[in-house]
Amino acid sequence: MTTLKVTIRDSFLEDFLSIVEHYKDQIQIEKDENLIEDPYFYNRQKELQQDLIEFDNGTIEIVSQEEYDKEKENLFVELKSKYAN
Repeated sequence: MTTLKVTIRDSFLEDFLSIVEHYKDQIQIEKDENLIEDPYFYNRQKELQQDLIEFDNGTIEIVSQEEYDKEKENLFVELKSKYAN
């Protein structure tokens, strides 16, 4: 069996289902559970894979939560002093 991704316009969905109804013993139609739960699942998956590649290559810096919080607080202090009044 081969798995394919088919994108169908909402306005054509009923027609499409009528056409493939004749082949229901030959094909299986399923909703992608990942997209039901999270419509951006595949975009996030791609971004995560890219992040992992950058981490492995050493082109991205990973900091602890504590360090992140400290840097964020320093940024807020800097912005407040720069833009106060």
